[in-house]
Amino acid sequence: MFAAGHAAVALHGWLPFAGITSGPIFREIQKDGSVMSNQLTPQSVDLILKKRCRMAGLDPAEFSAHGLRSGFMIQAGRDGIPLVDAMPQSAHKSVQQAAGYYDEQKHAQSMPVQVGL
Repeated sequence: MFAAGHAAVALHGWLPFAGITSGPIFREIQKDGSVMSNQLTPQSVDLILKKRCRMAGLDPAEFSAHGLRSGFMIQAGRDGIPLVDAMPQSAHKSVQQAAGYYDEQKHAQSMPVQVGL
């Protein structure tokens, strides 16, 4: 697992608070504040994301859980994180699928794209 900057600070605060020593990081939280052991579903992540976007005054239609996942992989590629190290975080099962995000970011940074060709 890797994290940097504000994400690392938040992660290092969350893990001991939630009592997480193994298993999923993002977990269900009960109304009484207790943290469960089961991971959040993609649908739950999407609902939470859209609610937080509305709270921030952003259009929730422009954001999705899939966007977070693909954005993570694209950024990992930009940061030079090896694909095999990023895949456990993104939970991609297929190297071919995960590599597509790396190829996308490489294409976006290619010289013809940068000069508008």
